[in-house]
Amino acid sequence: MWIFEYLGGAFLGWSLGANDSANVFGTAVSSRMVSYRLAVILTGIFIILGAVLQGEAGIRTYSEQLRNKKQIELKGTSVSDAEANRIRAMKTAMIISFSAALTVTIMTILKVPVSTSQAAVGAIIGVGLLQQAVNFGGLGKVVVCWLLTPIGGAIFTYILYWLLRMPVKKLLPNTFLYDPVMSFLLILCGCYGAYALGANNVANVTGVFVGPGMLSVKQAAWGGGIAIAIGAVTYSKPVMMTVGKGIVRLDSYTAFICVLAHAITVHIFAMIGVPVSSSQAIVGAVLGIGFIKGAQTINYRMLMHVTGGWVATPFIAAVMAALGYVIANLRLVL
Repeated sequence: MWIFEYLGGAFLGWSLGANDSANVFGTAVSSRMVSYRLAVILTGIFIILGAVLQGEAGIRTYSEQLRNKKQIELKGTSVSDAEANRIRAMKTAMIISFSAALTVTIMTILKVPVSTSQAAVGAIIGVGLLQQAVNFGGLGKVVVCWLLTPIGGAIFTYILYWLLRMPVKKLLPNTFLYDPVMSFLLILCGCYGAYALGANNVANVTGVFVGPGMLSVKQAAWGGGIAIAIGAVTYSKPVMMTVGKGIVRLDSYTAFICVLAHAITVHIFAMIGVPVSSSQAIVGAVLGIGFIKGAQTINYRMLMHVTGGWVATPFIAAVMAALGYVIANLRLVL
């Protein structure tokens, strides 16, 4: 039974890496300042480093909150009832993990950059509706943040583009100096983004599996980091191309601006304490470049494709999770 539960986390980690790694190196690869092979190697390495070096705190917080919730739910129950509730909770976690992972995988195959947290929230809502335990007040806050994230990415792109344009031209006046320096800056930003991706997201992948008789925090950090890295290395190119050149074609400078705007947007929301989608932040940043260069440079067909994926992701995950929950509990009903 446990092996399938762990496979759910591994699948979610793989799908997260395959889709979200495009956010850190997609613009650099598409602008041909960094090779795809170097990008995925660095992404994999720094995802694992981020997960192992700074992911444990998030895993510990996630697992402790989950364990405290379980202890409150199981207080006053018999040992057999407590064990039955534990098994039921693990079954629900497995259903949510697989549903979110399958949804993100479908979107990755369709070359659409989406949010793993959107898929996870959708899956939780799908199960929550059946259990009549959805916090609609908290859901409203999440949806507002989903809308503000791409807007924030576009705004910071506009500000940074004009703020840094003249200083960059003065400091890097010729191509012989300009291209190597911009390439180095893109690699530096990409490595930082990959490190942050591993540190911030490993808890979402393996935090649910930490506890007595399961994984330790260290094992969860390594396992989740490796799963995310494998996804980045094996199947991230389709979404990278969508992010980097599918919406608006970028040169080295605009690629650098997009990566910087994406990082600032996500960092601000992190300081506020609201988890947001890095995919939405980078797409908003790329779209900001399109508005600067002129609306005619935007591939509106691709933009609608991406936007449709954002809208569909939580709904697909919710339906899959609800169906999975019903099927898993059929024998209880019968």
